Amino acid sequence: MKSTIKYIGMDVHQSTISVAVLDAEGKLVMQSILATHAAAILDFLHGLRGTLHVTFEEGTQSAWLYDLLVQHVAEVVVCNPRKNALLKAGNKSDQIDARKLAELLRADLLSPVYHGENSTRILKELVRSYSTLTEDTTRIMGRLKALYRSHAISCAGKKPYGKRHRQEWLQQVQQPGLASRAQRLYDQLDAVQTLRRAAKREMLAESHKYSVYRLLCSIPYLGPVRTSILIARVQVPNRFRTKRQFWAYCGLALETRNSAEYRFVKGQLQRSKKPVFIRGLNLNHNHDLKNVFKGAATAASIHDGPLRQFYDRRLAKGIKPELARVTLARKIAAMALILWKKGESFDPQYLMSQAA
Repeated sequence: MKSTIKYIGMDVHQSTISVAVLDAEGKLVMQSILATHAAAILDFLHGLRGTLHVTFEEGTQSAWLYDLLVQHVAEVVVCNPRKNALLKAGNKSDQIDARKLAELLRADLLSPVYHGENSTRILKELVRSYSTLTEDTTRIMGRLKALYRSHAISCAGKKPYGKRHRQEWLQQVQQPGLASRAQRLYDQLDAVQTLRRAAKREMLAESHKYSVYRLLCSIPYLGPVRTSILIARVQVPNRFRTKRQFWAYCGLALETRNSAEYRFVKGQLQRSKKPVFIRGLNLNHNHDLKNVFKGAATAASIHDGPLRQFYDRRLAKGIKPELARVTLARKIAAMALILWKKGESFDPQYLMSQAA
């Protein structure tokens, strides 16, 4: 049965896909170039015998390709391109990359990206739409302030964006061309904000369909928007066996460095007492989830409540404010994961347990 296993690496592009097929012994069986069309891909796979294992890198077309292949092969691994160091070494071409992907799949050296839940697909797209419009709104606001500052016009706060005093701000711009540019930015801001509000309503209406929505909203300062993003990005909590795995996914895990951990002393193996060097939070993470938990921790550290008390206790122990906020963010993330798994609402007693 082992000889019938085939490992398929795909280097996916907009119009073509380079494919390399290896057998169980690692021998190259076939290389081909396919059109990036469902019919061409499925015809190729149906022509192969045996148990098929397929891999390709996360990218623009990875969700579509995963949904296409998952019902036709034994395993689909969407891998993280940031961790495929082998692809950067030596010569590079589409065929070489496809073969290297197949080799990494056969050796079980790929870091998979989760693509296993279709029930949240609608919410994921709505959250992505809302997040994009939010980024566009922030970008336009930044351009407006940059325009005023370029002519030494003080514009701190949110007053330059509102409609009530908009004409007063435009009158401070003397050059006609600059005033016209500012007016176009205001028109763009109004249009994007209208779309953003509509996207928010649609996103919240969809998120209310999930039973876990009310449980997560019971955690202080998560709120409807942050909860919607959390559900869309995590999808299912059982993906993460422990809170530390969840922290790493959210960018809240500590990266450490250590070397020469053991040594022989008088013929006995002993562990070295050298301190472990901490190199900050992990860089490879989901940025949306990091913003969710750090935003909730920042809000909780300002307003009164049980989370503020947890934050103040950290400060009383001599922890710096920025590190105390990270600790609070880790605590909120751990509570969200455990409440989601257990199907329970927030209880302030959870803050007394060791979770960060």
